[in-house]
Amino acid sequence: MRRVGIFSIFAFVCLTLIGTSVAQEKPVTLGALYGLTGDWSPYGIPSSRGAMLYAEQANEAGGVLGRPLKLIIKDTTGSVEGAAGLASEILTEDPHVSALFGLSESDPVRAAAEVAAKAERLFVTSGATSPVLPYEVPTYLFLACFGDNVQAAAAAEFAYGTLKARSVAILYDAKHTYTRLLQDYFAKSFEARGGKVVSSIKFQGSEKFAAAAIRTADADIIFVAAEIPPEAAEYAKTLRDNGFDQPIVGGDGFDGDTAWKADQSLKDIYFTTHAFFGGDNLSAGLQEFRDAYAAAYDGAIPGAFAGLGYDTAGLLIAAIEKAGSADPDKLLQALSTLEGYEGVTGTISFVDDNRVPRKSVTILQIADGKRNFVDEIIPTQIPKP
Repeated sequence: MRRVGIFSIFAFVCLTLIGTSVAQEKPVTLGALYGLTGDWSPYGIPSSRGAMLYAEQANEAGGVLGRPLKLIIKDTTGSVEGAAGLASEILTEDPHVSALFGLSESDPVRAAAEVAAKAERLFVTSGATSPVLPYEVPTYLFLACFGDNVQAAAAAEFAYGTLKARSVAILYDAKHTYTRLLQDYFAKSFEARGGKVVSSIKFQGSEKFAAAAIRTADADIIFVAAEIPPEAAEYAKTLRDNGFDQPIVGGDGFDGDTAWKADQSLKDIYFTTHAFFGGDNLSAGLQEFRDAYAAAYDGAIPGAFAGLGYDTAGLLIAAIEKAGSADPDKLLQALSTLEGYEGVTGTISFVDDNRVPRKSVTILQIADGKRNFVDEIIPTQIPKP
């Protein structure tokens, strides 16, 4: 496979991938939005790379319905306004675009999906895990990832069953929809299993975390709802520096490789995420994805969000092939009833008019500055959105 270099980090990124056998046909066009710069770039860059890798492989295999696949990728810089404006820009530049996808933060996803819905286009978020999003943008907004209620239930099941925790102190950043929802779902799930929430303290941004941490009550574990990996690592270090030595549990906002390398003394940290490609015992399909990603991106090992970008592009292509058409209405109908799509982050199905797939949840542990596989859980007792 040819090497795909790091693309230009500007407000506009456009990549067209056309295989030689299908280059004469009119392309099937998908638009993708990601935060390639700013706070969300640790998610946006690998997610967009995963999507580009799938598109390249699809074109090398003959395209989609015998037509080349074209991706229009734009950098939202992590802002809500950028997401809405660039979604509109894609739809204006290419009125034949079949669907939009991408993003990993609830508020920009909502803004972009509302624009897509007005144009009667699908928006599939690859990484925003709020299960209320499909209710906020009816009909047209789907998740390719599990919902926060599912990962919170898995975290609670792991904490109560494996860590034997019976009490928890919760710290959460009240600035973000993701962190507010995640801690609420975790608290409900933990209590449903018989656990006790001894304190729940909110803070506003990383600069307020230290003051919140010293107010934390003693408990078997501490659950921290953090937005992005650098903040999660900072919060963990602050807790350890203040004498909290019990296990720390979090969600997929902890999932980043480089953020944990700075302090290799941090340990007993567990979090939920979508997949793990760093282990030695991968299935053939996961090994193939990891090898292809490494070949394309200078030996990089893909993280969960690279897998989600890859799966979201693949999910839309599978729906187009099921529909036998790239027409937006037919694509919507096909995706709404798509079952058993085997992605690298799990099996994806949309059933019973539910636009959030139920998927397994991976549990990782931080040790020696690295992420390590612990378990994979399909949780029970899932709170309602």
